[in-house]
Amino acid sequence: MTSAYERIDQGFLLIGRNFTDMTRRAGQLDRSAMTLLACLDAGGPMSLSELSTVLGRDVSTLNRQTAALLRDDLAERIPDPQGGIARKFRITVRGKNRLDDERANNRKATTLLLEGWTDDEIEGFAASLERFNAAIEARSGRHWPSARQR
Repeated sequence: MTSAYERIDQGFLLIGRNFTDMTRRAGQLDRSAMTLLACLDAGGPMSLSELSTVLGRDVSTLNRQTAALLRDDLAERIPDPQGGIARKFRITVRGKNRLDDERANNRKATTLLLEGWTDDEIEGFAASLERFNAAIEARSGRHWPSARQR
């Protein structure tokens, strides 16, 4: 018999593969761009060091990923609004529009997949995902930014 932990592990594997396949479309943002833009959208302007802390990626990787955002006019470099030395990255209007479009596409797919679920089941699923992610953040020490932290 398969344990609940094995079923959960298998569930994450299938979500990663199948949901990505289901939402794939031409011109879509890649996962690293989506993550960076969502982080900047949630937390406001951040330096490479701050992004590294939040995302758990090394600065050299982030340097390449942010260079792609800059090249595509999805983010811009700005002086630190608090007067610090390090320049920060901020999502552009174009970046915000692309991010919002990706999120809408994902929500459309999620809505289709949850068709037939009750409101209570959907709320319960959302609460379980939030609780699971909170446990990951507590263990890793890396917390997703929020408007409250600005």
